[in-house]
Amino acid sequence: MTDTNEFKVHLDDVVSKIKDLPTLPEVAMEMLQNLEDEDSSLDMVTEKIAMDHSVTAKLLKLANSSYYGSNSKVVTLQQATAMLGIKNVKNLIRLTTLSNKFPTASCPAFNFKAFWRHSVATAVCAELISRALHMKHDFAFTAGLLHDIGRLVLVTCYPANYDEVLRYRTETDCPLLEAERSIMHIDHVDAGLALAIHWNFSEAVCDAIRGHHHPEQENLNVLASVIHIANAIVHALDLAGDENDMLPLLSQAAWDTLGLGEADYLSIFRETEMRFDALDQIVL
Repeated sequence: MTDTNEFKVHLDDVVSKIKDLPTLPEVAMEMLQNLEDEDSSLDMVTEKIAMDHSVTAKLLKLANSSYYGSNSKVVTLQQATAMLGIKNVKNLIRLTTLSNKFPTASCPAFNFKAFWRHSVATAVCAELISRALHMKHDFAFTAGLLHDIGRLVLVTCYPANYDEVLRYRTETDCPLLEAERSIMHIDHVDAGLALAIHWNFSEAVCDAIRGHHHPEQENLNVLASVIHIANAIVHALDLAGDENDMLPLLSQAAWDTLGLGEADYLSIFRETEMRFDALDQIVL
């Protein structure tokens, strides 16, 4: 039996290590934090993107992908941003800079590829759900992208501990949260919320991270229910490609809160798969 005290971690230690993580580029932080800024023009965003060759290349690839179906080849950054629109451009910046920022830690059992596939797919699905509900799309995409970011914090800061978490989960066939709490005495929700607060994210995004497993908690923003349902849909569609994936329990309260019908969900399923496929080929 594992001595869990050997791998126990205090939340204060996590917060301290978060402060030592490399900071994100200025343009990425701006795209992640200033979600209510409707005045940022496409020209302003394009000017900033032009300084990042990696993002520029991916925007051009996305604009020329079959999903967007351009009749002629898109060859300039200005053409790409005009075709994709400011929301899609911002979203690509968010996921590109985040997926490139965290190093692949020394944790053999952690599947980084599957982690990012799940995060991106959840972001796409959450945005589609928010559109169906006439909510703010930027919040939903960012919250979906970040909902499991605490896992990345734990595996980056404590790779040996997290390797033990994943070994324990496999041996006991238990949910990941249970394994994290059993071994490390904290979970990825705690770590993700600590990171979100450190990066000054909005209260809505913090609520989504806090409640993505248990959205029925009192006084949470409805975004928590959106992310909870999007997370469940992506697990059900098996978009991460993780052989150890487990379908989470679905909150009836979250399902009832959204109140979407069968036709809405069928449309969301199809569009999630198509949009994720386009991004998967370019970013991940």
